[in-house]
Amino acid sequence: MTDARNVLGEPLAECCTKPMTGFYRDGSCNTGPEDFGKHTVCTKVDAAFLTFSEAAGNDLSTPVPAFGFPGLEPGDCWCLCAERWKEAFEVGKAPKVRLTATHEATLEVVPLELLKRYAIDLT
Repeated sequence: MTDARNVLGEPLAECCTKPMTGFYRDGSCNTGPEDFGKHTVCTKVDAAFLTFSEAAGNDLSTPVPAFGFPGLEPGDCWCLCAERWKEAFEVGKAPKVRLTATHEATLEVVPLELLKRYAIDLT
């Protein structure tokens, strides 16, 4: 996992540690064979996305203390499943993306040009 690359072909940057995110809960959107959902898109969630996600069956706003999950609020960063991000895009609810912290495996699901349209870290 130490050689993970982002969608720009650079070393994968950290996404977020408050709240702790990532499939491996290490603050990174890294992935591996156990991550069937490809939790690889580093996003900055907003209210519209959180509402969409809850309606789609994945309530990310409600805390789940038993799993150490504090619940997300608008403005939090979070590693989303690539397919869920794509679904949100298709209905106009996709959250912004940090390309430097989005794993290259995302490109198997979402084209780079589309991700760039939502990027918050392009200069």
